[in-house]
Amino acid sequence: MVDVHCHVLPLVDDGAKSWDIAVNMCRIAFQDGITHIVATPHANETYSFNREILTAHLQNLSERVGHALSFSLGCDFHLSYDNLADAMGFPTRYTINRGPYLLVEFSDFGIPPQVSSHLFGLRNIGIIPVITHPERNPILQHNPGQVLVWVRQGCAVQATASAFTGFWGEQARRCALWLLEREAVHVLATDAHDDRRRVPILSEARSLISKCFGLDVARALVEDNPGAIVAGQPLPFFYAAAS
Repeated sequence: MVDVHCHVLPLVDDGAKSWDIAVNMCRIAFQDGITHIVATPHANETYSFNREILTAHLQNLSERVGHALSFSLGCDFHLSYDNLADAMGFPTRYTINRGPYLLVEFSDFGIPPQVSSHLFGLRNIGIIPVITHPERNPILQHNPGQVLVWVRQGCAVQATASAFTGFWGEQARRCALWLLEREAVHVLATDAHDDRRRVPILSEARSLISKCFGLDVARALVEDNPGAIVAGQPLPFFYAAAS
């Protein structure tokens, strides 16, 4: 399995608080069947994103972990004016593995109407926005149909694996299922932050989705599509989202 959203890099944001925790997160991921992790530090008003420094940091982690896992660098990109302007000028600065895919996170407190035009602008310069955990966003929980609109415009959607197992509450679980039923979830990720509470585990959600939606869907969400994202290739299972 491939995890495209994980705050495993230590001491750079609100993720792993030490190297020991980061290494243990990698151990948990490996035991769960994850073979590749995309480290995705935040880029927002609190945490700056310096790709060169973070690349060296990730190499350090890789050396500590050994050959059990492979890694890529991405970013948990907050869709703010400053970030957007920078991404438009330097399209691969924040993307996963310097490819076309960019994890895009919305504020929990407001999603302005111009967001759709911003996403369209990213698409125009070759960036494919991957909307992260919409099922956990309180605004989108009350208006999940907006996610379907963005999918029809060419965005992909990443849901949190633990949302399907109830970790984030019943509303998030229902929203995640609602989106998946309408083919508006393209990849699962852990969005792990530590080794105790928000852990890097995909297998539980994979098992649940396999029982409810079939093995092919589950495999697409944790293997085929995230693998294509890391490789910078078109998603083999991309759905236009049913209304």
